[in-house]
Amino acid sequence: MPEGPEIRRAADRIERALQHKPVLDIHFAFPQLQGYEDILLGAVVKKVDTKGKAMLIRFDNGYTIYSHNQLYGKWYVRSLYNYPNTNRQLRLALHNEKKSALLYSASDIEVLRDEEVDGHPFISKVGPDILSEKVTAETLLERIKSKKFFRRKWTNFLLDQGFVAGIGNYLRSEILYVAHIHPSLRPVDCSEGQLQDAADAIIFLMEQSYQTGGITNDLQLVEKLKAEGVTRSRYRHWVFNRAGASCFVCGTEIEKTVAASRRLYYCPSCQKL
Repeated sequence: MPEGPEIRRAADRIERALQHKPVLDIHFAFPQLQGYEDILLGAVVKKVDTKGKAMLIRFDNGYTIYSHNQLYGKWYVRSLYNYPNTNRQLRLALHNEKKSALLYSASDIEVLRDEEVDGHPFISKVGPDILSEKVTAETLLERIKSKKFFRRKWTNFLLDQGFVAGIGNYLRSEILYVAHIHPSLRPVDCSEGQLQDAADAIIFLMEQSYQTGGITNDLQLVEKLKAEGVTRSRYRHWVFNRAGASCFVCGTEIEKTVAASRRLYYCPSCQKL
């Protein structure tokens, strides 16, 4: 499943293709949405927002298209009517005079009035979006220490979109590694320094992953590893998907476990109990 950085990058591509231009053709695959085609035809795209893994395409006529890629959804931005060769099913197509924005495989698509967006069941419950809103480490530290999260395991609530929007499985492992937090711990079990490191890591890793297309490892180390011929899958992350490989910092073998029904990776030396 794409995480917040991947959705924000997709939103950037769609915004570059559609912003400030009228929609000249539109298609919804779902019959219950097809009545909105005439309403949105000719409307100008104002901006494309994200809220974690959800995307909001906002129009100048007071309507917004909400979409959530879930597990299989994928956006393509192509030259006009240049459809990709794929077995995926087209769910939404937006066309202007030069570009087409195409959403395949996603099943969670709605059209909302602007005033309805904040009350949407997902949007109303999701936490702050670091890549679309101004979020400080102090704000995150307050959330970590709040009654809602302070006594829950990190491995559970980091995936809770009500905590921070857009954190998924690879970011969960990477945040805990950078903050030197063992995956069995809760915030209440951690030092003040670890809590601060976690708040800083959430912002830093989300932003770096967004800027680099998914790299969470140290960028100087990445350049060194690339020069040595190491493949992207081996240098992309500190620990995620690196079970059996050596920790880049201490050399200890990275271990894999399961937490909240999803795989998690950690260094038993850098993330001691």
